[in-house]
Order: sequence, then structure tokens, then C-alpha cells
Amino acid sequence: MSNASFAPAPAASEDGTDNAKRRQILEGARQVFLAQGFDGASMGEIAKAAGVSKGTLYVYFNSKEALFEALTVEEKRCLAEVLFRLDADDPDVRGVLARLGTSYLNRMGDPEHISSVRMVIGAANKLPQLGHAFYEAGPCQGIARLKGYLDSQVAAGRLDIEDTGVAAQHFLDLCQSGVMRRLLFAVGSRPTDEEIRRNVENALRVFFAAYGKK
Repeated sequence: MSNASFAPAPAASEDGTDNAKRRQILEGARQVFLAQGFDGASMGEIAKAAGVSKGTLYVYFNSKEALFEALTVEEKRCLAEVLFRLDADDPDVRGVLARLGTSYLNRMGDPEHISSVRMVIGAANKLPQLGHAFYEAGPCQGIARLKGYLDSQVAAGRLDIEDTGVAAQHFLDLCQSGVMRRLLFAVGSRPTDEEIRRNVENALRVFFAAYGKK
């Protein structure tokens, strides 16, 4: 298993039926992977949950690894697109980052998200390409989008940042400080609104102390 490689899933045709069937399979896979974990899931169970035959399942995804990668990458990419929709023309940088930090922590603390992160971490040792795909589609996309926003704010004279990529990583790390670690180890429940508010306020204070316009 350690040498497994991911084969790309067949590209969906222009036919909407193909796209709908693929989404149907991915939703069934999501349910099974969350319930059984990567190692415990089987293609037979996924086909049953998706309401398709195993033959149909293999038309779209030729292995459990390919299906898991496709599901993980699609969900993380969609999440990055939703969370990091930032208005470069909004002069209220603190407000933009506060909203981002709040939405980000709310999503990071979602039990299904925590389960998916644990699952990828557990599978990444045997399937390093999966860990790489997860990281590229999720964290890297989010950091890149936030970096683009910070670049625009530096150009507008609202922030003073030498390396906006590092600053983007700093802000997200500050927001989740202390929260993700305990959730990954199943310590306590998802963060409350008050805990999220405090974390984001602390993140903003440190971020602007380091990168606010001097």
C-alpha cells in the first residue's frame, strides 16, 4: 500500500448526468469514509451508500485511493473558495480579517472537518500523495488567496508587510491557536462563539502589531 499511486478519475463529460452521478458517488463516499475511516471503507460499501453498482463506481474511480483523493481535494478546494472570498477594495482591513477569522474558526472546528483531517493524517503515512493533495487543495489555496488580499492592502498603503505569504500563514495560525490541537486530540467540544471571538481578537491584535502601517 505504501507505494500506491493515485490515478486521475475520468473527466466528466459535458452531460449533466455524468456530473450528477459523480457528485452522487462522492457524497456516498463521504458518508462511508467519515463513518468507517479510510482503511475501514470498501468500494462495495461506497457503491451501496451512493446507490450505484460497483461497475458504475469503477467507471468513475478506479480505486479507493483515487476516490478518496478526489473527494478530499474537491471539498478542500470548495472550502477555500468559500472562506477566502475577500474584497481587495474594502478599506476596513481589520473588519475583513475579523470576518475571515471567525468563519475560518467556525469551519475548522466543525466535527466533520476534524474527522476528515484526522483521516487524512492517518492515511498520509501510507499514501503520502494524499497528504500532499489535501495540503495543496486546502491550506495552500487558503494562504495563496489571503496572500493576494494582503498584497493589495500593502499596495494601498494600509499594511506594512515584507513577506505577505508568511503574514497570511501567521494570521491563520494565530486564529486557530490552541483550538485545532485540542480538537484533533478529542479534548473538549467545538469552540464556542466566545472562544472564537477571543481567538480572533487576539490574532488581530498580534497581527496588526506586527504588520500594521507604521
